[in-house]
Amino acid sequence: MNPFGYALRRLLGVIPTFLLIVAAAFFLMRAAPGGPFDDERSLPPEIEANLQSAYGLDQPVPVQFARYLAGLARGDLGPSFRMKDFTVAELIGRGLPVTFGIGAGALVLALGLGIPLGLLAALRQNGWADHAVMSVALAGIAVPNFVVAPVLALMFGLYLGWLPVAGWEAGSLRHMVLPVVTLALPLVAYLARLTRGSLLEVLQSPFIRTARAKGLAPAVILRRHALKPALLPVVSFLGPAAAALLTGSLVVEQVFGLPGVGRYFVQGAINRDYTLVMGMVIFYASLILLLNLLVDLAYGWLDPRIRQE
Repeated sequence: MNPFGYALRRLLGVIPTFLLIVAAAFFLMRAAPGGPFDDERSLPPEIEANLQSAYGLDQPVPVQFARYLAGLARGDLGPSFRMKDFTVAELIGRGLPVTFGIGAGALVLALGLGIPLGLLAALRQNGWADHAVMSVALAGIAVPNFVVAPVLALMFGLYLGWLPVAGWEAGSLRHMVLPVVTLALPLVAYLARLTRGSLLEVLQSPFIRTARAKGLAPAVILRRHALKPALLPVVSFLGPAAAALLTGSLVVEQVFGLPGVGRYFVQGAINRDYTLVMGMVIFYASLILLLNLLVDLAYGWLDPRIRQE
């Protein structure tokens, strides 16, 4: 199968998955007890009925779902039920630059550190570099973000006074350092361990032994023969990991006072803001499916055998 056909087949497989996620989220939200106007019981019944009618909540759930899909096909995520005068798209658009900037910075930092450290550990197996990298990686995996974030804020913000501990200023690198590092550290640890384990497995493969028997230099073997197959598990992991970083972390946003999109998901769930929660689910799902699609295409590039029938 040619690369275009492979990409088209993967893309067509994403569409039913996306529709299934939208349907599941919509009906689960409607099945949950409570509604967006439950805390306004002081209103007269006729006014509450008017609110239900204005937002279409007096219609049967299947009818509501059909109307929502029609709006979604036009790119309309609807208005927020609880944040007056704002559409869901506007709320996501307000927080997306902050969340995406922090997540992209963390992803670049993680890739720039995790993969080289994993390669170093594999090439120096059982040496001091290997033990040092794996010890640091184990600590990075074991310590959660909600512990790392306050520690970094105390150390570099309060005690040393080098960096701000909270708040956000557009274009200010100083405000990005601590959130980016906090988000990147666990991913650096996972990437280092994955890269090390995968490269060690590849180096024991028969085709690597054949390359060594031919007298090829170790650097040539690594670059031409071992690196691509060793990166397959790493690329597979990067899909959901990159989505998690690019959509932000609620803990990191709360600790550092970032005006990102993560807070809207929790606020919408607490307030039973159906359209806001649906918008966040669609946003997250779209990003995860897109990144997983890119992972599939990267798989086909790294190993052409995957494109075959």
